[in-house]
Amino acid sequence: MGGVGDLTPRAMLTAPVIVIASFAYVGLLFAIAYYGDKRADAGRSIIANPYIYALSLAVYCTSWTFYGSVGRAATSGIGFLPIYLGPTLMAALWWYVMLKIIRISKQNRITSIADFIASRYGKSQMLGGLVTIIAVVGIIPYIALQLKAISGTFLIVLQYPAFATPENQGAPLFLGDNTFYIAMLLAAFTILFGTRHLDATERHEGLVAAIAFESLVKLLAFIAVGLFVTFWLYDGFGDIFGRASQTPQLSALLTLGGESGSYATWASLTFLSVAAIMFLPRQFQVTVVENVDERHLTKAIWLFPLYLLAINIFVLPITFGGLLHFPDGTVDADTFVLTLPIAERQPWLALFAFIGGLSAATGMVIVETIALSTMVCNDLVMPLLLRLKALRLTERRDLSGLLLGIRRGAIVLILVMGYLYFYLAGEAYALVSIGLISFSAVAQFAPAIIGGIFWKGGTRTAAFCGLAAGFLVWTYTLLLPSFAKSGWLPITFLSHGLFGTDLLKPQQLLGLQGLDDITHCLFWSMLANIGCYVGVSLIKGPNAAEHGQATVFVDALKHPLAAPGSRFWRGSASVNDLLLMVGRFLGPERAHEAFAAYTRSRGARSVEGLSADANLVHHAESLLAGAIGSASARVMVASVVEEEPLDIDEVMNIIDEASQVLAYSRQLEQKSQELEAATNELRGANQRLQELDRLKDDFISTVTHELRTPLTSIRAFSEILNDNPRLDEGERAKFLGIIVKESERLTRLINQVLDLAKIESGAAEWHSSEIDMREVLEDSVTAVSQLFKERKIDLTVELPQKVPGIVADRDRLMQVMLNLLSNAAKFSERAPGAVTVSLAQQSGFLRVEVKDNGIGISAADQEVIFEKFRQVGDTLTGKPQGSGLGLHISRRIIEHFGGRMWVKSRPGEGACFLFTLPLARGLALFKAA
Repeated sequence: MGGVGDLTPRAMLTAPVIVIASFAYVGLLFAIAYYGDKRADAGRSIIANPYIYALSLAVYCTSWTFYGSVGRAATSGIGFLPIYLGPTLMAALWWYVMLKIIRISKQNRITSIADFIASRYGKSQMLGGLVTIIAVVGIIPYIALQLKAISGTFLIVLQYPAFATPENQGAPLFLGDNTFYIAMLLAAFTILFGTRHLDATERHEGLVAAIAFESLVKLLAFIAVGLFVTFWLYDGFGDIFGRASQTPQLSALLTLGGESGSYATWASLTFLSVAAIMFLPRQFQVTVVENVDERHLTKAIWLFPLYLLAINIFVLPITFGGLLHFPDGTVDADTFVLTLPIAERQPWLALFAFIGGLSAATGMVIVETIALSTMVCNDLVMPLLLRLKALRLTERRDLSGLLLGIRRGAIVLILVMGYLYFYLAGEAYALVSIGLISFSAVAQFAPAIIGGIFWKGGTRTAAFCGLAAGFLVWTYTLLLPSFAKSGWLPITFLSHGLFGTDLLKPQQLLGLQGLDDITHCLFWSMLANIGCYVGVSLIKGPNAAEHGQATVFVDALKHPLAAPGSRFWRGSASVNDLLLMVGRFLGPERAHEAFAAYTRSRGARSVEGLSADANLVHHAESLLAGAIGSASARVMVASVVEEEPLDIDEVMNIIDEASQVLAYSRQLEQKSQELEAATNELRGANQRLQELDRLKDDFISTVTHELRTPLTSIRAFSEILNDNPRLDEGERAKFLGIIVKESERLTRLINQVLDLAKIESGAAEWHSSEIDMREVLEDSVTAVSQLFKERKIDLTVELPQKVPGIVADRDRLMQVMLNLLSNAAKFSERAPGAVTVSLAQQSGFLRVEVKDNGIGISAADQEVIFEKFRQVGDTLTGKPQGSGLGLHISRRIIEHFGGRMWVKSRPGEGACFLFTLPLARGLALFKAA
């Protein structure tokens, strides 16, 4: 490449370009967060979306994932997978476990994992403080990991187009070290992101939106590098894995073995990652505290594991690509994501990868320090300050500024401690190793939390002893050895143990050998933690307060009440005292707004008109819990109310009453469902009545029309005969004949209407028995034979010798046949008439046909000929005459006996009316169905 070609890519990644790009990206994140907060204030949340919620959970994927997974895969191959298998397996249980934790937190206004544990065990300040100390000390190495990743990768891209890993050892502490400035910049951004104002719910909607955006950026950046390595440097997965399998050192990475490849290691790492996805402070923050709708969990159950799969697809290709590209081992595998694009002169891809790693690290630091600062403020500093009466905090009008100041100071302090750990011990460890130290620390929360939400027997003392024992073992077996390996403790501490005692070797405690450092620490710390928790709980059971809280937590999914804690409070209080107390911590204006909202929900006219009952006290405590934690809130409430202590028997009675209320509520819910079903039935019945009313109107209208025709004829001819007494006898006889004919028609129509009304209403009588259809047809033909002779219509009957019996009403079938034969005679009047009646047996049915050679029926008339009161036509139009009422009744009769009736015809070619009836056994099956 020529001189210009050398200068161009070098100029593209200068320090100003990298710094401007980094600040522009973080500025974009801040803009997203600011917009999200504004939308939330306006009541139009942008995070009320399951996909944004699922993306925010991907804050789990830090620079450890972005850089460290490749570094771990370079030494242990597929041994990097357990860190992601654990969360995937745990996500399958979220529908119950995580749902329960979210429900508990919403009911009790819980703001952190320390608040959760303290609230479960009687709202103990001491327990909340211990959890906070464990979380802060345990997470410091993890924050150091992010600082190491940011500072290291920044120095790497600064050397573009060189790609050697820079040395950062020996830099002066604090002001002489770039990492310190990075830590302070992160502190400033964290304060801007998370502590611009005090939120009683501790929710940061803008922050969640920014974290979701960061999750997309780091995923796309990592995939971009993976695609580049897999399909640009090599010819796809087959090529890169084929080359790796042909290299002895690399082929071993594809098997379960070697460093960090034992089954015990896989099991321990899987357990650690299960605990981490649940109990890391930042994961608790985004999964529980920031959750706006617990239904979003149903999508996160599969979307989050899908994200983990996507971001890990290219880990092994990048790993093998880096090991093949840098076979001499001079480049740190943790940096392959950056050094491979740099080595291939891809400045934009390298910058995108750097921004992706920056995203992964800053997202973790911001959310983690916000969560930790809340815990430090609520569970360490505020309890201490409230005990110092000399400060007279309870007399101040507004403490919200003090709370914000404490949290901002805690953020700076935490990041300084993270920087100090990075400076003292970070250089001795790979990224993943530092992360596992923190994972082992937060795993100590598992017994107290899991036991607390599923076992009512756990006690505050037991939880404290378990956490303390596990934390001490973790400190001795994992944290202190990290300082010894860095030279800040004597190395003999590792080789000879404390006081030179071999049994006290921190990584071979009590002579246990053959396990890696993490598995060894996990075994002993969990043994101490669980042993103390269960043992102490069994020695002495819970007191009244602990039992009450245990019931609230364990039965959370059974009690969908907004204020369950109010059931376990009894005493007296003043509304004004409660309002003033809440106002000191939230600000008077916000406190009054919160009380006014509560007033409206209770249907009261004013705040002064409220009753200072258990529900109001619990509401005030919940408001405080969002600002200073549940333990401190309990102390503050106790300072302004006179609470009557409850003994265990009273708590049990309250629980029994609550259970009875719950049972009654379930009965009411069941009755409500039954009432709703009955209402739906009534609604359907009402619609049916409306339909019947409409049909009634149609019925009356049509019958009136049908009756009016013969009545008009009779009246008209009667008037002719009356007005013309001298009318010729022949004419008079003709008119009398017409009157008789119309009277017969009227009589027949009235009988049909009455018959139809009985059938439609279900009042018709049916006299069913087994009958011979041949006899019915023979009798019907005999009854109309004279009519056919008078009209000179040839009637042919085709009957088999014998047919099976059917079950029906003989008289009703005679009615059907007479109607069909009568219609056939009418249809055949104008031609040399011919009518054929036939009977045949088909599979399970008898088939009857009445066929004529008359004028036929059009297709349009065939569709409506069986409808009620449908006038098909009259002789003046050349169409067959008839009301159609008889055909409708005939079809209803046939259908009543499980049969079917229809017509086949073409104009000018006659008509064939057909019906089928099931045989006796077929009818039985029809009725059973």
